[in-house]
Amino acid sequence: MSTTAGTAPARLPRQIPYIIGNEACERFSFYGMRNILTPFLVSMLLLYAPEAERAGIAKDVFHSFVIGVYFFPLLGGWLSDRYFGKYNTVLWFSLIYCAGHACLALFDDNRQGFYAGLFLIAFGSGGIKPLVVSFVGDQFDQHNKHLAKVVFDAFYWTINFGSFFASLLMPIFLREYGPAVAFGIPGILMFVATFVFWLGRRRYVRVPPTRGADPDSFFNVARTALLARAEGQGRPGLLVAGCGALLALAILLCWALEPAWWPEKFEFVISFCLALGALIAFGGIGTWLQLERARGRHADSAVDSVRAVLRILIVFALVTPFWSLFDQKASTWILQGNQMRVPHEAWWWPSWLVREPAQMQALNPLLVMLVIPFNNLVLYPALRRIGFEPTALKKMGWGIAISGLAWVVAGLIQLRIDGGASTSLAWQALPYVLLTFGEVLVSATALEFAYSQATLAMKGVIMAFWYLSVTFGNLWVLLTNAGVRNEAAKGVIAASGLGENAFLMFFFAGFAFVAALAFAGYARRYPMQDNYRATA
Repeated sequence: MSTTAGTAPARLPRQIPYIIGNEACERFSFYGMRNILTPFLVSMLLLYAPEAERAGIAKDVFHSFVIGVYFFPLLGGWLSDRYFGKYNTVLWFSLIYCAGHACLALFDDNRQGFYAGLFLIAFGSGGIKPLVVSFVGDQFDQHNKHLAKVVFDAFYWTINFGSFFASLLMPIFLREYGPAVAFGIPGILMFVATFVFWLGRRRYVRVPPTRGADPDSFFNVARTALLARAEGQGRPGLLVAGCGALLALAILLCWALEPAWWPEKFEFVISFCLALGALIAFGGIGTWLQLERARGRHADSAVDSVRAVLRILIVFALVTPFWSLFDQKASTWILQGNQMRVPHEAWWWPSWLVREPAQMQALNPLLVMLVIPFNNLVLYPALRRIGFEPTALKKMGWGIAISGLAWVVAGLIQLRIDGGASTSLAWQALPYVLLTFGEVLVSATALEFAYSQATLAMKGVIMAFWYLSVTFGNLWVLLTNAGVRNEAAKGVIAASGLGENAFLMFFFAGFAFVAALAFAGYARRYPMQDNYRATA
């Protein structure tokens, strides 16, 4: 490592291993329960429902749970930034997380108790999501920030290390020992994760919360911009934001009153997310229209920071289609795998280990652990040698497109299944490879991108908005599942000559391709920022 004269070489902060160890255990815990959730629901908890309806109900429960996991980062980010700081918020939400796992293990035959456990896990897991990654970034400054880029990749690699073993082992425990043990083991790992995080408490760099005293916070600047008057001008931004608030209220009232024209399948989760989306979209546009009015009342740097956040939110919005594809590997792809033949007769198939379609999910974290070093050591240097710089936004745009290609392949596999051919489960490896490559380009890159683009006072909030993009990605899935249940959609699918599953796979692929084109167009105009903490 090169250093300038008189400057000590940059070193990795000593507290990083505690955070990495915590994340590895927590990810084993989360993916351990998440990756057996759909098969458990279909084969055990939803036996009260007609067999033909169980898969649809299981998908709705799964994606509603994921929506909760990625909605609660808003609360965690707000509590951390305003009151408690990242360390305390992570520790306390982790205890709630542990309680949720206990409920899953204790109430595996009780729907209300089990769903309560899912809520607590969504609440606890979501509360810490925007904080752990930004907490890693807080441990670095301008002197060693170049090491942060390596640690963010290592961080993501470790997440997938835990996820790999969870994805491979938990379906075995569910089959051999039942749901109480299969859900209990992730609970134990979550307790270990909390303990490891607590062990490093004396070494962490703790950026203090604003405690509401920051007059130049994102929401203070946005409120000033919306309410400020300009001589001889109206307040178009306030009007736009007000329309968003009225639209959100109307959506919630329609859910509560259920008028005859309101879609029957638009239950609370869908309605709430649509209302939230209206508030964010219209509020963001309104703030942008009047943001310059905040100058003079707030520091220029604060106004510029809010404009940067609004630009980032557009990036996040364009990434939501990726999440609608990615998270269905734990629902739609498992259900597809259940229609396929496990090739136990093949000499190369590891029948001693992989016996169920749900275990194919282990391919994803395994491939991530291989793709990340391949990209950093081989692919990216090769691209730079030919004059192509793989910037964060370029990686993310290509990642969305490649994920769409994965769903084209999954759709072709589904066509073969629908045609009655005996189809080997091994064919699912190809879409998993493509989806994982897309994931590394999008998700691993976005961890460092989101942290670097937000100013110090807004890092927790911007990470919460990043995770909220996953909520809206899963909202697309719920909306699509609701949409295909009406007669008009059924007619369109029938006219296409495709089965419902194949039609939806090609639909999501096309959705990703359109999003990738829109992302590429916006990325060309996006001004990159550098907001790492100054050298201590």
